[in-house]
Amino acid sequence: MASKSNPPATQFQIWAPRIFSSLFGAFVGLALLKFSIPPVMGDSPMVAEWVAPPTSGFEWLLGQWPVGIGYWLVGGLALLGVAVARWQTNIPRWLIAVPIAWLTWQCVAATQTVDADLSRATLKHFTVGVVCFYCGLFCLNRNQGAAFFMWPIVTAFVAMLVVGFGQHFGGLEETRQYFYTYELPKMKTVPPELFKRIASDRISATSFYPNSLAGAILLLLPPILAWVCQARKQFTIGARALLGSLLAAGALGCLYWSGSKGGWLLALLAGLITLLHLKFSNRMKLIVVGVVLAAGLAGFGWKYAGFFQRGATSVVARFDYWRAAWDTAVAKPVLGNGPGTFSVVYAKVKRPESEMARLAHNDYLQQASDSGFPGLVIYAAFIIGVLRVGYSRLNDDGFVLRFGVWLGLLVWAIQAFVEFPLYVPSVAWPAFAFAGWLMGTTGKRIDKPRIAD
Repeated sequence: MASKSNPPATQFQIWAPRIFSSLFGAFVGLALLKFSIPPVMGDSPMVAEWVAPPTSGFEWLLGQWPVGIGYWLVGGLALLGVAVARWQTNIPRWLIAVPIAWLTWQCVAATQTVDADLSRATLKHFTVGVVCFYCGLFCLNRNQGAAFFMWPIVTAFVAMLVVGFGQHFGGLEETRQYFYTYELPKMKTVPPELFKRIASDRISATSFYPNSLAGAILLLLPPILAWVCQARKQFTIGARALLGSLLAAGALGCLYWSGSKGGWLLALLAGLITLLHLKFSNRMKLIVVGVVLAAGLAGFGWKYAGFFQRGATSVVARFDYWRAAWDTAVAKPVLGNGPGTFSVVYAKVKRPESEMARLAHNDYLQQASDSGFPGLVIYAAFIIGVLRVGYSRLNDDGFVLRFGVWLGLLVWAIQAFVEFPLYVPSVAWPAFAFAGWLMGTTGKRIDKPRIAD
């Protein structure tokens, strides 16, 4: 018999969190499929045509959506979240406050921006990320809610892989032929980057460009495989093995076809970290790690030998972006040039032979360039805090899913040194959501299987 101090849960208390978890997972899945364009690209003619508001059911189903739709969706989600939130957490209070402090500083930096439109668009995008973090922190911090959150994400992830397979097996060539036959004759001017994109055989699936696809796979594959591994109530051991193998094979295939060099190395790193956390003899770990490392690096060298022989042009270009971002941060160390404004600065200082870039291809340097060193420090504190607290408490209960989420976030944070995942909604919003979920469930029981199972 329930005591008066602990009355039995009502149907609303049972089902409201599950419904919210499902809707939140659906939003993260939609972000993966529909909101891939960085807000700072909104004024590009190519992007404007690509993400025009859908006018038919076919366009709603298959096309990209304007990012503004995502803002409305997350607003409604936040209102629902208030009804199911649990405000108690087990993480340091400073870590709860850091995202708000970071967003506040971005708003302060925007008061001195060199381009109000770019900063306004970037602030909206950052706000969604922060809302996703707090929804994960306060609204997913319940037992047995992982399945409701993960199912829509897994479904969207599979849909993304299907699109990637379609592109590799004929879809890119069909798009190329359609462009040259029907679109090119109607265009007065063609941006050079559009020609480069059309000519490439690298797939991007539903992502902004191939490296963003790699980032989405590296962020989401570890928690998805971990969830499949521990989903004993949903699947038999054979079904889990088959489903996990198919998801891993499909994701790694798309990662390979994306042609992302950093993605290859980060996937290798994630595999090595996973091996080191499995329970078997240290001697066997060294052997397996050595074999995997040697095979992975050999494959990387074989695949990209031609790239390095040609001078690694994209690597050289990144150094040019980073130099410009650093010089801007040094020139304006307190407030920077305003959120999302790297392209304005780079257009003035880039070398004639360098390709124009709207983002610095390093989130940390861009934080310094856009919002000064305070913006960089606050953002870095958030990333380091989430990873450190999450890792230090993995062994509180040893759950597989928590380890997978932490690993995906670690790879996401590392990729940010050479890419711009913070500025891509389809990668950033899921990352913030998982960061909040990881912090909200720290020290809480989720499911029974352990990492070493």
